[in-house]
Amino acid sequence: MNNTRFIVFSDLDGTLLDHENYSFDPARPALKSLKSAGHVLVLASSKTASEIAPLREEIGFSHCPAIVENGSGLLEPSDDGQGSGGDEHQLILAALDELPVELRKGFSGFFDWSVSEVMTRTGLTELAAKRAKTRWFSEPGEWSGTEDGLQAFTEELSQRGISAIMGGRFLTLSHGKTKASQMDSVLLRYQTESQVVSTIALGDAPNDIAMLEKADLGVIIANPAHAGIVRLAGEQTGQIIRSRSHGPTGWNEELMRILDSN
Repeated sequence: MNNTRFIVFSDLDGTLLDHENYSFDPARPALKSLKSAGHVLVLASSKTASEIAPLREEIGFSHCPAIVENGSGLLEPSDDGQGSGGDEHQLILAALDELPVELRKGFSGFFDWSVSEVMTRTGLTELAAKRAKTRWFSEPGEWSGTEDGLQAFTEELSQRGISAIMGGRFLTLSHGKTKASQMDSVLLRYQTESQVVSTIALGDAPNDIAMLEKADLGVIIANPAHAGIVRLAGEQTGQIIRSRSHGPTGWNEELMRILDSN
């Protein structure tokens, strides 16, 4: 087991980052242990590349890829998130413009909103809102039309290869990739004949379930701010466990326990 290299996939808000103050300070011991042992930390979030890049550098894992925009794309190692990109996002915008006028009018997204409007709708600071608008792979927004109109909107986009998924706050348009599906792309980079690779996934919300279930070991991080994740089948076998503490404190405790036992 000493030859095992862990590939750790971690959600951010409410998991590695505290739900209230967005600090990861309590997780520093585990982060240090992961890095010194040569393990890989892949941040996996709804945040954009522009948002994740500076955070990834601050955490100390800019040499690792990150899953961005809720799985819609990957941020390459050492990429600062400020370069060229966005072809997939442009295809989504083009598909929106091809829709019947009434359907297009029912949807407004980050591209349509000014920085101040994004700030108002999300509570983000001006800098964070600018970064959130810098999208490469997906377009979150709001639907203001009827339920029948939403169904027609979703079907029209589906015919163009675009999915429309309702999250906790926004209706997000993408080409259908998810955090879980991106895990395979990341693993291909690290699998070798000479080293055992084992995956760990940590998350706190329902949109993390597929990622948690796909990993060799899934860790549900407690988050008292919401209802959390229902009991999963993997908990019966030990493939999925739950933290006792919430946020980065629970993240640190569970990863240190895993690292200490291997």
